Amino acid sequence: MENRNNVTVFILLGLSQNKNIEILYFVLFLLCYIVIWMGNLLIMISITCSPLVDQPMYFFLNCLSLSDLCYTSTVVPKLMTDLLAERKTISYNNCMTQLFILHFLGGIEIFILTGMAYDRYVAICKPLRYIIIMSRQKCNRIILACCTGAFVHSASQFLLTIFLPFCGPNEIDHYFCDVYPLLKLACTDTYGIGLLVIVNSGLIALVTFVILMASYFMILYTIRASPAESRAKALSTCGSHITVVVLFFVPALFIYIRPATTFPEDKVFALFYTIIAPMFNPLIYTLRNMEMKNALRKVWCQKPFLIGRQVI
Repeated sequence: MENRNNVTVFILLGLSQNKNIEILYFVLFLLCYIVIWMGNLLIMISITCSPLVDQPMYFFLNCLSLSDLCYTSTVVPKLMTDLLAERKTISYNNCMTQLFILHFLGGIEIFILTGMAYDRYVAICKPLRYIIIMSRQKCNRIILACCTGAFVHSASQFLLTIFLPFCGPNEIDHYFCDVYPLLKLACTDTYGIGLLVIVNSGLIALVTFVILMASYFMILYTIRASPAESRAKALSTCGSHITVVVLFFVPALFIYIRPATTFPEDKVFALFYTIIAPMFNPLIYTLRNMEMKNALRKVWCQKPFLIGRQVI
């Protein structure tokens, strides 16, 4: 426990040591961050200001957009600051805080995607009971369960890391604080802790991914005999969800389902679930969803037009 205090600051090695490449990354991630904020705020405002807010599917989508904004804001601002800095450092306390918040918001994201899959399953497989099953009270309880599960997951990761002794190397080969890079720096045997991390993060991600894929398989099996129009609508909605799930889960599984080792590719895969997936979520859910397109038109196009007519 005393050795832990020998390291008060960690050095983040980041994505590159080339200054020109770092400036290029800064511009790229700044554009991505702007798109993330604009896209997710657009979805949240459009849903909140339209009748879609009363539908469970869009209630969950609203929560997912809020989660995306908070999740990326835990990583991206620090990443962009470090890209312009000569020395990329983070204090021990801030590192542990970032780890806890990142896994907490990431857990919320995973469980909300599961809630959205359950909502689609009920809507398509049990349409006559959908309104009763997916009441607003039920939706609120699902979100509460998502937050509770995410807190348990994040607290477990935090407790596994906070008591590790750091008494020597302090260079983290990553652009944010995560469990595996920190295990690599700990001056103790971390094999057992690595296995617990796999159980906590890897298996949770794997089991959730399998459940999601199984639910979509059941949905596709159910709609096989439906009319072409209904089948096309269900396929479009499920296709959007599956795309988001693959973008988020596959890179996360690559990192967390294996033993506690780090590879240079980890940083590239981490970009998918910290930046790329949250950036594409708004595009996927709007471009492939007619109801969202209509809501966007009503909120952002027709209202100014109607106000203009009233003034005239």
